[in-house]
Order: sequence, then structure tokens, then C-alpha cells
Amino acid sequence: MDADISQSTVRGTAQAPPSKSYTHRAVLAAGYADGALVHDPLVSADTKATMRAVTKYGGSVGLRDDGATLDVDGFGGDPETPADVINCANSGTTMRLVTATAALQDGLTVLTGDDSLRSRPQGPLLDAIEQLDGRAESTRANGQAPLVVGGPVDGGAVSIPGDVSSQYITALLMAGAVTGEGVEVDLTTELKSAPYVDITLEVLSDFGVEAERTDEGFAVPGGQSYEPVDGEYHVPGDFSSISYLLAAGVLAAEDELEITSAYPSAQGDTAIVDVVERMGGDVDWDREDGVITARQSDLSGVEVSVADTPDLLPTIAVLGAAADGTTRIVDAEHVRYKETDRVSAMAEALSAMGASVEEERDALIVHGGDSELRGATVEGREDHRIIMSLTVAGLVAEGTTTVEGIEHVDVSFPDFFDVLYDLGATVDR
Repeated sequence: MDADISQSTVRGTAQAPPSKSYTHRAVLAAGYADGALVHDPLVSADTKATMRAVTKYGGSVGLRDDGATLDVDGFGGDPETPADVINCANSGTTMRLVTATAALQDGLTVLTGDDSLRSRPQGPLLDAIEQLDGRAESTRANGQAPLVVGGPVDGGAVSIPGDVSSQYITALLMAGAVTGEGVEVDLTTELKSAPYVDITLEVLSDFGVEAERTDEGFAVPGGQSYEPVDGEYHVPGDFSSISYLLAAGVLAAEDELEITSAYPSAQGDTAIVDVVERMGGDVDWDREDGVITARQSDLSGVEVSVADTPDLLPTIAVLGAAADGTTRIVDAEHVRYKETDRVSAMAEALSAMGASVEEERDALIVHGGDSELRGATVEGREDHRIIMSLTVAGLVAEGTTTVEGIEHVDVSFPDFFDVLYDLGATVDR
């Protein structure tokens, strides 16, 4: 399915969708527990993959009639050997988190996914599991899925790079809590996307699990039980998704756009508020009430590191294309290993729309002052973040922008196009 977006303005109020990162972790944590109620989850293609995995390991996940609460019956830290392959679809978070779960059970688990997921690196996590005396193999011996993983591991110390994916550390910490010895994670390189591990530590704490930073990396004691307070957990709003609404506000809200459910949390992507303010955006954030107000603004280029916030690169690139001056997005090499190579994807699409863009291995440079955005047909690359960011660019591009493959927003923001339409954007699907 495609969408045609014409130059238009937005106004009104939009509620941020629940956090995908928190939902993944909360659902799996409830699986490691005897069970829990997970309130206000994001129910999307990616998080459904984690729900299916919990079920394959012996738990169950059901959505209550209110449509806003997941009732998770957990496997109590003792996963069963799945009777079938775990298909993680397009969810890299699911695959990495539940690969470590597979190392806890006696038998062998087979994990796979779609074409994109089967091209993403899993080797460092497989190596870490083998360091814990588990079995962890890539069927093609290339560090990519399909994977075959088994145990049971009882904990220990592992060495792992921190600059490929923080999800490896999350997976080991979550599984390590229910091993006998616990797990110490020593990082051999600088940790990228560190705020995502902060999210993990926050969720673990909320589920009664102790874990900590160490001089070498992270550690989680063994023999712990997942027990959320009152058996419940509430998922906060998602700042990765808020970034598109905020960008729409400072680019196209002639009056103002309010974004609700924007409460502070450990999410690194809250940095988008600071980035927009640095660019000159007219933004107010009422942290206590969780409301961000944005108004159309004249923006100027800045330099932004996405070392800890890789999911923000597409949004910042669009803001840079509409700003005066040059926007340099640096520390970006790891952004190439997402659902698609997002550095290349944004460079190609924005260039097609008339932006002046330079692509380097570790950076994306957008010369907004030399750019005149115009409508074009651009590929969504089956990547929800590419699709949503290019749609926002279409709000300020002259003429009509056609974004292809928009159904993939179901991964993180299923109602994105409905929300944008309700805000007044001219969108035809």
C-alpha cells in the first residue's frame, strides 16, 4: 500500500503511542515471572512477535476486552523447549531478547525471521551464549538467523562488544537473573545505544530484579524472581514515535500541535526534544503532565550524535532538509544495521526529494540551505521509521510525495496515518 502526501498544515492534539521498547521488555519480563498484567502496551507487529515467543516458551498472552491490558501467564523463569520454530518476523528486538531465553532450556530452539531479519548480525550474542557453555549456532555459519540455541546455561562471565547492538546486553541481563550464578557482561568496546540498556535496568527494577553497571559493563545476580509490584506494569509513551509528531509540529503546525502521554523516562529518544530546541524549534514540554506543545518554526542546522539514539536519524535528517544551514548526523554507522541501512535509505530518498545530502560511512550530512524539497515517489524500504519520517517530509515538500509500502508502520505506530489525517494533513491511501 502507498500513501500520497501533499503540502499541508497540522493542528490539534495527538496521543503518543505506547513505547515499543518498554512493551517488548515488559512482556518478556512478565514471561519470566509467574505472570503479570501489562497495561497500555503497544500491540504491533513487532511486539506480537515477542508475545508469540513467550507463548512458545510455555506462557500465554491475551489482550483483555478493554483493549488496553495484556494478561500474561508466565513460565516462571523456566522456559519449555518450543514445539515449533520461533518466527520473530521483522523484530530484531524479539530475536535477540528471546535468543538468550532459549539458552535457559534443556533442548534446542530454532529462531528465524523475515528476509530483513535474517540479514542482521547475531554473532556476538551467539558467542556470548557459548561462553556460558550453551549451544548457539547460525545455521549458515554467518552469524545470522536461522539460529539454533540451547542450554541450559547456569550463568558466568562473558565478553561482548558494545558497539553492535545494546540488545545483546539486554538479552543477557534478562535471562541472567534466573540463572543459578547470574551473569557478568564485560564490554570489549564502547557501548552504543546505552539508553536502551537503561530502559532494561528500569524495567528489571520494576519487576523486582536487581542489576547494575560495573566498571567493565553490567552484572545481574542469579537466583532472582520476576515479581512486579501488585502484579502489574504500566508502559510509558514512545519517544521514537513522538519524534515524528514533534517534527510535524515544528515543520507544519501554524497554530500548535499538542502531544500527550509524553512523560519523562529512561528512553534515550527523549533527546529529540533537545535536538529540536537546539535547531530553534518552538517547543514546550510539560513533563509533569506529559504534554509537548510544538509550533511551526524556522530551523537551523546543528550537529547531532546518534551514538545512543539510532532511531532518531531519519527524523533528524528530515528536519535538517527543511532547516537553514547544514545538519551533520554523526556516530551513525550502527544505524546501517537496522531493518534497513537507514543512512543510505534516507540519503537516497531525501536526494530524490531535492535535498542536498552527503553520505559517509559514519555520518549523514544534510545541507538544508541548498535544499528545496519537492514531491517524489520514495521507497519505504519495508522500514517503519523510514516511512514515517518521509511522510513528515511530504508535509513541507512542494507537490505530492508518494511513500511506498506504508503498511509497515504496523511495526511500531499502527495508527500513524490515521493520527496524521486527524491532525489535518492531506494524506490519501
